[in-house]
Amino acid sequence: MEQLKKLLMGLTAVAGSTLPVMACTGISLTAKDGSFVHARTIEWSAGFVPCEYVVIPRGQALTSYTPVGNNGLQFTSRYGVVGCAVAQKEFIVEGINEAGLAAGLFYFAGYGQYAKFDSTLSAKTLADLQVVPWILTQCRTIDEVKTAIAQVRIVSLDPKVASTVHWRISQPDGRQVVLEILDGGVPHFYENEVGVITNSPGFPWQVTNLNNYINLYPGDAPDHSLGDVTLKHIGGSSGMLGLPGDFTSPSRFVRAAFLRNTAPQQPDGFATVTLSFHLLNNFDVPIGLEHPLGKAPDLPSATQWTTATDLTHRRIYYKTAYNNTIRCIDLNTIDFTKVKYQSHLMDAQRVQPVENVKVE
Repeated sequence: MEQLKKLLMGLTAVAGSTLPVMACTGISLTAKDGSFVHARTIEWSAGFVPCEYVVIPRGQALTSYTPVGNNGLQFTSRYGVVGCAVAQKEFIVEGINEAGLAAGLFYFAGYGQYAKFDSTLSAKTLADLQVVPWILTQCRTIDEVKTAIAQVRIVSLDPKVASTVHWRISQPDGRQVVLEILDGGVPHFYENEVGVITNSPGFPWQVTNLNNYINLYPGDAPDHSLGDVTLKHIGGSSGMLGLPGDFTSPSRFVRAAFLRNTAPQQPDGFATVTLSFHLLNNFDVPIGLEHPLGKAPDLPSATQWTTATDLTHRRIYYKTAYNNTIRCIDLNTIDFTKVKYQSHLMDAQRVQPVENVKVE
């Protein structure tokens, strides 16, 4: 808990300035064979964050934190889960369960509004950083999530320090929703037909803002005359001239929407996973951009890790800022009736392996 408070205090220190600290970007893609993949980055520019992959077996007793301790909602896992956590294993920010339901949280500063903590309602209180493991251990479909969310009271662990978040929830048939808690605790679900999520402002605004880029299209703009001068495109992809290239949330949403929706459809799940990693490379945040010159921390990238989850085949893939080798956890190989509740560092060593090429 102490480590979490330090993390949240760091968030506030940076969020109080003009720096975008958690510039997370999510996309989803469907393969020709019907395989559905959703993928995302997670950014944190203030320093190294300890991150773990977590395995939750069926029948595991879990308890949510509240602002006053580990005395919130108690629940028992119905489904086995594999996820990626920050700070400590209870705080899974991206994961998938054995039914193929996947969920993740995204920073949502200045726009969400949870219910205020009420100690008399601790038994139904769920910390926002534990919504993902709660969803994945309890539900197998989005409709089940919509029903279950009415039974809990989502709060921040420290409203004075922490920002709000919003969530992406996906199921194997390709349906995906965004959940935002607004107006003092009211859940709002939005069908995500554009297949993209970033951060603030709210999801409906982000979708509406796409209309400002109606002029963009893949390929090259045709030559045309301006008086006696013939205008020709310089370089390729001139149809996308004006696509935002900065790392603000609205710009990343627009860029992700166009990259995702112009990407060629891949034949199967694994090819879609690899394409997802390539697309999300466009959203790696160079560490020097988010700090005054000379003030950047010793990090290879603000993008701490990237995941791609194949919901159809129940596999989660990840790479990190320290090790770009793609690793895979296959839920089909795990017996969730026997496996132990456990967590392990995503990087056993924070070193990029290099394969030496032998020349003879």
